[in-house]
Amino acid sequence: MHLDLYQVDAFADRPFAGNPAAVCPLDAWPDDALLQAIATENNLSETAFFVPEGAGYRLRWFTPTVEVDLCGHATLAAAWVIFNALGVSVDTLAFQTRSGELLVARNGEELAMTFPAKPPVSLALEDEVAAALGLSRVDELLIADDIIAVVENARVVASITPDMAKLKALPGRGIAVTAPGVEEDFVSRWFGPKVGVEEDPVTGSAHTSLAPYWAERLGKHSLSARQGGARQGTLRVRLEDEHVVIQGRVAPYLKGTITL
Repeated sequence: MHLDLYQVDAFADRPFAGNPAAVCPLDAWPDDALLQAIATENNLSETAFFVPEGAGYRLRWFTPTVEVDLCGHATLAAAWVIFNALGVSVDTLAFQTRSGELLVARNGEELAMTFPAKPPVSLALEDEVAAALGLSRVDELLIADDIIAVVENARVVASITPDMAKLKALPGRGIAVTAPGVEEDFVSRWFGPKVGVEEDPVTGSAHTSLAPYWAERLGKHSLSARQGGARQGTLRVRLEDEHVVIQGRVAPYLKGTITL
């Protein structure tokens, strides 16, 4: 068996920035064990697999350890492969996923994803979260799919060295630490040891909750964002009714062949 493999950097305008994702186009689904084995071998935060279905595609995402319900940067990566490597000429792609239908549209040199918004609600675990992050305190704490810890400024976000064992004991998929930005409207970092990803450079799905929070706090519906620690990426988000449009660029890195 030979499978095409693409690796691209999502939310980046050049290689070695943003968030790398692997993408495997398929004609039909093999066993889930093989999908997981490929993702484990790739050892990236996400590997995306898609199969044509109806007028669009069925899309699935795997970390090195588990299949996940939603992944933003690997959705962006899969759309880039379909538009650019496979040469599909439509303006909008429809992906059927475990989180429902996701749309990705061309927007100049960027791609724009439309995801359901997931506004966070308050969470009363400030002491436990602060201890897991190695901080004396957090300014505000909320939860949706992920815990959202709001801190004072971007310097605090950059300084965090979390205790992964303590993070695993917290509720939610992962934890996003966020603060007002300097050049951007807000900045963040995301940690997900529960799903086999200690730190994800740019987590599109986390912005389905970060965007509603910052939109309300800043009183604006279109925002710029930066995520990451040592490796970073940039994105733009926009609230539209009960959805979040997450927009960014993709930089190609490699194409190869998996031989099984």
